[in-house]
Amino acid sequence: MPRAHITVDREFTIGEVPTRLFGSFVEHMGRCVYTGIYEPGHPTATPEGYRQDVLDLTKELGATVVRYPGGNFVSGYNWEDGVGPVDERPRRLDGAWHTLESNAFGLHEFVGWSHQAGVEVMEAVNLGTRGVDAARSLVEYANHPGGTYLSDLRKQNGDADPFDIKLWCLGNEMDGPWQIGHKTADEYGRLAQEAAKAMRFVDPNIELVACGSSSSAMPTFGAWEQTVLTHAYDEVDYVSLHAYYQESNDAGSFLASAVDMDYFIESVISTADAVRAKGRHKKHINLSFDEWNVWYNGGREGDDQPEAITASGVWREHPRVIEDEYNVTDAVVVGTLLNSLLRHGDRVKIANQAQLVNVIAPIRSEENGPAWRQSIFWPFARMAELARGQILRTSVNSDRYESKQFGDIDVVDVSATWDEETGRTSFFIANRGLDDSAEVEVSLRGFSASRIIRAEVLQVPDGADRFASNKLAQHDQVGLRTLDGATADGNTLRVTLPALSWAVIQLEEVRGS
Repeated sequence: MPRAHITVDREFTIGEVPTRLFGSFVEHMGRCVYTGIYEPGHPTATPEGYRQDVLDLTKELGATVVRYPGGNFVSGYNWEDGVGPVDERPRRLDGAWHTLESNAFGLHEFVGWSHQAGVEVMEAVNLGTRGVDAARSLVEYANHPGGTYLSDLRKQNGDADPFDIKLWCLGNEMDGPWQIGHKTADEYGRLAQEAAKAMRFVDPNIELVACGSSSSAMPTFGAWEQTVLTHAYDEVDYVSLHAYYQESNDAGSFLASAVDMDYFIESVISTADAVRAKGRHKKHINLSFDEWNVWYNGGREGDDQPEAITASGVWREHPRVIEDEYNVTDAVVVGTLLNSLLRHGDRVKIANQAQLVNVIAPIRSEENGPAWRQSIFWPFARMAELARGQILRTSVNSDRYESKQFGDIDVVDVSATWDEETGRTSFFIANRGLDDSAEVEVSLRGFSASRIIRAEVLQVPDGADRFASNKLAQHDQVGLRTLDGATADGNTLRVTLPALSWAVIQLEEVRGS
């Protein structure tokens, strides 16, 4: 049986848990918006047309900030199309996803939805087909109190108070040749710098995210970040990272995906800090991992490919697009990716799992039907709920296994937090082993005797295999169950993790009266 020994010390911390680490993403892609978060006429629809069942699950998920409206979609999007009377909004071809966009849902609708969901808006501007003027105009429309043409137009369109959007993305994946308006690093760096300056002339209090690499496998990775930040270092606050993972007949390497995420994050930190040193800048650039997830990149609905759709003249509204069905293995990987993000919370201040509903999402919904939780919902929801206070530095001595892609990998993966206010310590632990349970011992240094107040595990259900998932007709086959056998004795926590599992264990300090 694999074993792991973990040591945490109250005095050895990484930093505060960033609230925005538990973000999500809503893009005009597939059924994320239409029949996802927005479906007038649905049995649960609010007067505004929002699906209440999806709103309830969004709150349960614990999402804190939601990026909108894209994604690739934003690089060909005119924000003006999504404001004003709905029956006067233009219908447009969306070249990013080869669909027909009705624009029935736009900025006002999303801000209204965000208020009901209790999330912060992270707005992206189009730096693909548009540029500086459109970006500054959108900030004025959204954030200026009034007395100008654009701010008064917002009032005329139904919102007297400014939206006060603080967090803005300067385009999306501009390093990618697939992107509408793709640019070289020099072209994008200069554009991002000038757009940032113009946007801050309108609202000096906004925070800005520059596009980093679309993945660590991009041929321009590293050089892209260096060039972009050399141009725009003083004007931006964050640089973005995007990463998706999938199993390709190699479960061991897939389960080690967080190793790649660790490498990606640490490489971008090193590059940003090198630019800081060379330019003698005072501030640090932090990271926004504003797209991440497991994604089985297997195409779109049916056998249609983008070329076939456009060549035939068939452009569909919100077709089914990459509605991946997530299993137990995927959930364990998502749990380790969350661990990676949390372990780097001193520099990764924002993270957005892509996407929220239907499209590679923790939540699924059916038109005129129910909404339900996928397997990957659970690690996100529990970590968003329980990761509070300080991130603890974890020292791990684990048995290892050999992976084809990443070499020797720890069987046990962990992150942990300590909340001084409540006296609670939370551990988020994964057993990557496919066949064997893992014995885990945690030494608590600087902690007094504790009691276990939460012990839950996501594992392969009885009678099923690691590909078990939640479906329309069986919503709760995969979920969190009580983890038996965990003990806290003095300053030691002991637990046996089932094979291929993700667990959360929360301790509460026993304080004197």
